[in-house]
Amino acid sequence: MRLTFNTLMRAGLFGALATGSALALAAAPLPPVHNDGGVAYLSGGIGQGEAQAIEGSERSWPLTLEFAQRDHGHGDFVANVAVVVRDAHGNTSLHATSDGPFLLARLAPGRYKVDATLDGKTLHEKVAVHSGAPTKAIFVWPAGTDHDNS
Repeated sequence: MRLTFNTLMRAGLFGALATGSALALAAAPLPPVHNDGGVAYLSGGIGQGEAQAIEGSERSWPLTLEFAQRDHGHGDFVANVAVVVRDAHGNTSLHATSDGPFLLARLAPGRYKVDATLDGKTLHEKVAVHSGAPTKAIFVWPAGTDHDNS
């Protein structure tokens, strides 16, 4: 699913208008925390309020993954990204599908390989998670990767 900046803005502003207050936009709750194999994670970022809430909490999560696609010189956020995180021994630590352009995970310190797949195209990143120091990896697919233009 491709999420343009305008789509995200409309979703965020719609939420604020529906509650009758722009304050609701800033006070968006975080998405629910899930668990896979003992690793807590959350994903989302649809709408400006939720994206801001997630970005504001990144410091308290050991790993943040961000997903986008190049589109005519700029990046559009994407969702429905299949994520597999493997530890240094090749064991799967986390297997999830991101509900939005962000996925935050509580991984133990160590070295990991992250595979992120959008529309059959997989990108790979190696990350090192350190105690007390959040790590962020950004995945950007080439234009045309996500054929679902909804």
